[in-house]
Amino acid sequence: MSKGPDAFRTISEAADELDVPQHVLRFWETRFSFIRPMKRAGGRRFYRPQDIAVLRGVKTLLHEDGYTIKGVQKLHKDLGLKGLLSAGTGERPKPAPVAGGFPSLSDVALDEAGRARLGSALDDLVAAKARLDALLGRS
Repeated sequence: MSKGPDAFRTISEAADELDVPQHVLRFWETRFSFIRPMKRAGGRRFYRPQDIAVLRGVKTLLHEDGYTIKGVQKLHKDLGLKGLLSAGTGERPKPAPVAGGFPSLSDVALDEAGRARLGSALDDLVAAKARLDALLGRS
């Protein structure tokens, strides 16, 4: 007999539902402070339906979207649990990992004046890099 959708899950049931080994769930608990299953006497873990949904979001971000652990931690800091939950359900587009850790200029919500200031700063940085490359004998 299977459990209902609102029933608590043991670590083995959660691992089977998410298709990850149990040790991965234990490891994620050490890396993500927001993963806190209930623990009964003797330390036995019980995962609530909300816990499973969060774990599903973490798994999606790590295993399918290519996020790092630090990236998921930052996403949680920026978007909260709702962002992780939505990543697991596909309700909204998941934020794409940003190469180098910085968004592109087109991804930043700025007015024209702010965009112009950033563009000017970028031009200054490119010129400074060219001067440094010339001093170091690079092409």
